[in-house]
Amino acid sequence: MDMKRNWAGNFQYSTTNWHEPESVEEVQQLVSRLTKLRVIGTGHSFNSIADSNENIVSLQKINKVLSIDREKESVTVQGGIKYGDLCHVLQQHGYALHNLASLPHISVAGACSTATHGSGNSNQNLAAAVRAMDVVTADGNIATFSREKSKEELQGAVVGLGGLGIVLRLTLDVLPSCQLRQDIYENLPLAQLAHDIDTIFSSAYSVSLFTDWQDEMFNQVWLKSKLMDDQTFSLGEDFYGAKAAKENLHPVPGVGAENCTAQLGVPGDWLDRLPHFRMDFTPSKGQELQSEYIFAREHAYDALCAISEIREQIAPHLLISEVRTIAQDELWMSPSYKQDSVAIHFTWQDKWAEVQQVLPIIEAQLEPFQAKPHWGKLFTTSPAKIQSLYEKMPDFQQLLMKYDPTSKFRNDFLNRYIFNEVE
Repeated sequence: MDMKRNWAGNFQYSTTNWHEPESVEEVQQLVSRLTKLRVIGTGHSFNSIADSNENIVSLQKINKVLSIDREKESVTVQGGIKYGDLCHVLQQHGYALHNLASLPHISVAGACSTATHGSGNSNQNLAAAVRAMDVVTADGNIATFSREKSKEELQGAVVGLGGLGIVLRLTLDVLPSCQLRQDIYENLPLAQLAHDIDTIFSSAYSVSLFTDWQDEMFNQVWLKSKLMDDQTFSLGEDFYGAKAAKENLHPVPGVGAENCTAQLGVPGDWLDRLPHFRMDFTPSKGQELQSEYIFAREHAYDALCAISEIREQIAPHLLISEVRTIAQDELWMSPSYKQDSVAIHFTWQDKWAEVQQVLPIIEAQLEPFQAKPHWGKLFTTSPAKIQSLYEKMPDFQQLLMKYDPTSKFRNDFLNRYIFNEVE
């Protein structure tokens, strides 16, 4: 059997022992029987976080919407469901999620367990919507974490990095369905952010700035604005010096926009505007690498200037870079724990040897701002540094040991970055 790879193709998993259970009972039996295992979502992580030397469990067949609770405004889903599939069901029932990542083809459990996010000054990461979850822990039994049972323990468990067990079921907060429009502006000077950064990032429900770091300019500004009561409005031709786009655009210069969500201010349902890419477009694989660093919003302009200083070293290896904001949360292992944040994302060409040389330079530039790397993307930050960045790291270690005393769900990644042990 061939060794499997992740979505991007840059990472090869370390075992051919793959399991695809089809029921809760099967999951429990697998966990009881196996001594070491890890769970995989849709394989969109770019590093070894989901890897195992012994067994990998995929939940892709456990992927249903179980119930919608109108009274509590929540939806309960199985761990293997993808956001795209969930969104269609919610829309049919008149509901929405507070936010979505740029790509809707990722699994709910995988995204939440790595603190994946969308954008918006008031929008927390996707995991913040979790109000309860059922996890098959090391003994094969189901542990329930919920706001009602223990809010603090839930806050520790949601961004669990796969270390607590197999997330079988999640209950998420939902909102009434809504419409959004998406407007794009071109060529926003970096210098404009020196004084207007807060108003720029609060000018729409979700704001993304894209740059290829060729110069001190953001190639594109994507504004996703919520429409209230079928209102119509115009944002104007000028946005802080950037000019309104006259055609649909892809974030990467020179790439066609046919797979992007509709732009030019055309109203549409939330699920067709919040992601950057369309639900019905399923990328077979990404010929790219990704890195992302998250830090306190107060440092945003200084950090962007620090990156601009090294843009000549970044630009040759880059496809595109995206800057977004995330609201603070209370989730222990979230990079936005107790701090409103900014994230600088890098989508690289698929050339790891070159990217590996650039990442330490970026990390050195962001060092003064205590930047945390995204758990599921590529970084070279040391384990000791990562541990120092998380105030609740000791509590998280204890939580993992409580629910996984035999280290059944530990892998090299967790040993290295959470427990600072190298096998």
